Formats: sequence, structure tokens, C-alpha cells
Amino acid sequence: MQFQYKVTLIRQEAREGFCSQIKKLSSIRRETSIIINGGVDLGKTALYIAAEDDSLISHSSVPLPVDAFISRLDDLSMDYCSRYSSSFGSSPDSFLESLERYLYVDKGFRRTNSISQLEQRAIYLHSVLTHRVGSLSMLSLIYSEILKMVRMWGLINFDVEISSPNDSHGSPRGYIKQKTTEFDQQHIVTTESLLLKILRDLKDAFWPFQLDQSKTPFLRAAEAAHCSDRSADVDKSGMEIASAKAARHRLERGVWTSVRFGDIRRALSACERLIILEADSTELRDYGVLLYHCGFYKESLQYLKLYQDTEKSTTVKQVSDSVTNLEEDAVEKLIIRLNLILMEDKWTRPSSIASSLYNNTDPW
Repeated sequence: MQFQYKVTLIRQEAREGFCSQIKKLSSIRRETSIIINGGVDLGKTALYIAAEDDSLISHSSVPLPVDAFISRLDDLSMDYCSRYSSSFGSSPDSFLESLERYLYVDKGFRRTNSISQLEQRAIYLHSVLTHRVGSLSMLSLIYSEILKMVRMWGLINFDVEISSPNDSHGSPRGYIKQKTTEFDQQHIVTTESLLLKILRDLKDAFWPFQLDQSKTPFLRAAEAAHCSDRSADVDKSGMEIASAKAARHRLERGVWTSVRFGDIRRALSACERLIILEADSTELRDYGVLLYHCGFYKESLQYLKLYQDTEKSTTVKQVSDSVTNLEEDAVEKLIIRLNLILMEDKWTRPSSIASSLYNNTDPW
């Protein structure tokens, strides 16, 4: 019991650290470039995320050493300065070439092309600093931290932005602000966009319903709950249909993570952080459907209704398409089912599925 308390405390402290950083994120700072944002410490924020998820899967009473990895991040800046001190007297373009040579050649950082269960280390900052294989968002964060440090030390006196390539293989690159074109401006990484990308990478990587990527994560989860239009199932392979059933069966048995089939605990945590970040209202809906699969029916209904209320109060209405209509229909069906379930008093209590969600001592 004492051991479990320590693990829970570690997880809570990591979440509190994340929330303390998000509180600094004003509406202006959300749209500020990650190079000049002075409010949120993006490195610490990413490491608090990693620390919480590490406690979920490792069940260790020893927390992830956040400060040690912050020091490792700072060491990159100092090492660059010692190796390429001559670049500070060169032109801005030459400086950026030197920095990218240092990151992508000397240090060997490279972008992964697959955010899957097998590449999960690419979406956690501490793992990227160790293995030097990272997602686009992680590489952008590391690039920006080095630029912020050399700016803070007064070693460069020109404005730089980081551009996020709109492809599956390019790495983050620096741009001189005065030379940035209107097209490049659309791809400049802001504080909010980077945090959203980090959290959505986690959510997508650990979503429990992985097959049939042609559908949105919510529709895949709703289908597993039999709350979406299944008329298209005639065109689906037996493997895809079996996958949805298998995912549901794993959750019913309290198996929260499985190779290549996500981890509902970390998917839930990612959704919770997106809600704290006040991202798109669809995060309320996605969180609600995960709660349903965990057996938290009352809480699931609350979040799904909150999603509907938020959508109704939105002044800017998005154009409906076939996918949106399918999603809204699935939400309605799920709410009807939840209301029927909750009519029985015995269903208002968490099921055995739900009660084992965070009390399971096995990391699988």
C-alpha cells in the first residue's frame, strides 16, 4: 500500500508540474514563437509529461530525474558554443547551417517516420535526448532550446524562427525572420502548436483502437462500443473487425496496454492534458469515449454532454461533412446507451474494469 502511494504521489507531482507551466500560458504567449516565449519552460513541460507516463508504466517509486534531463538539454547548448564559437561572428545563414550540422550530423539527431508503439521513445523528450531519434515536435523543442540559450547569452542579435516541414521526413529548420516568406510563416512553430503536437502524438500513439487508420480515433472507439454506423463493415477485412472486438475484450479483462494496440492509461492522460490546455472541444468527446471503455459511465456521460454543450455555444460553426456527421451520430448513440445504463443504480459505481485502471501493479 505504501509503495502504491509513492507511485501515485510521483504521478500527481508530475501532473502538478505540467499544470504549473500551463498556467503561465496566456492568450498572447500561446501564439508566440517557441524561440522567444519566456513564460512556459517547454523543456520542463515535456519532461513532466514523460515523468507522469513513466510512473504509469514502470510502477517505480523512483521518479524520472527531470532536473538531470534539463541539465542534459542545457549541455547541448554549451557543447555547441564550445565547438562552433566561430559561428557567432558569421552571417545568420552560416550560423543556422552550423547549428543544424551540429544537431543532425555531429550529434546524430534524426526524425522518426513512424509514431507507433514500437517508436514510442521518439515522443518522450528524455528518450530522444538519450537515443537521438525523435518526432518532429521533439526535434523542434530541442532546436528551440539551443536557440533560446544562445539568445539569452547574447551570442546572436538577429531574430530566428523555426519552421516545421509539412512532410513526413523533413527536420525542423531555422529561418531568419526578415527573410521568412508568407508560406513559411504558416509553418512557424508557436508555443501552443508545439504543445498540441506533443500531446496529440501521445494520444494517437497510445489510442487503444489502432487498426483502420482511415477512420478517426473517436470513430474507431465508438465502433468498438457498437455506437457507430456499421453499414460499411461489409467492405472491411475480418482482421479489422476482429481488432475492434479484441481491443474491447482486452479492456474488459483489465489489460490496459498491448504491443501495437495502444495503452489506454497513457491515452487518457494525453486527453486530460489536452483538456487542461483548452484545446479543441473534441478532446472532451474523445476523453468521454475512453471513459466509457474503462467503465466510468457517469463520468463518460458528463464529458460527452459537456462536449455537446460546448459545440452548441461555439460561435464559429464548422462546415459539416460525412465524417463529422458520423461522429455526431455516434455521440448521440453513446449518450443514449449511457443513460440506459445509468438508469440501473448498480451501474453508477465503477465496474471492476474501472477499479483496476490505476491499481494494476503489472505494466501490461
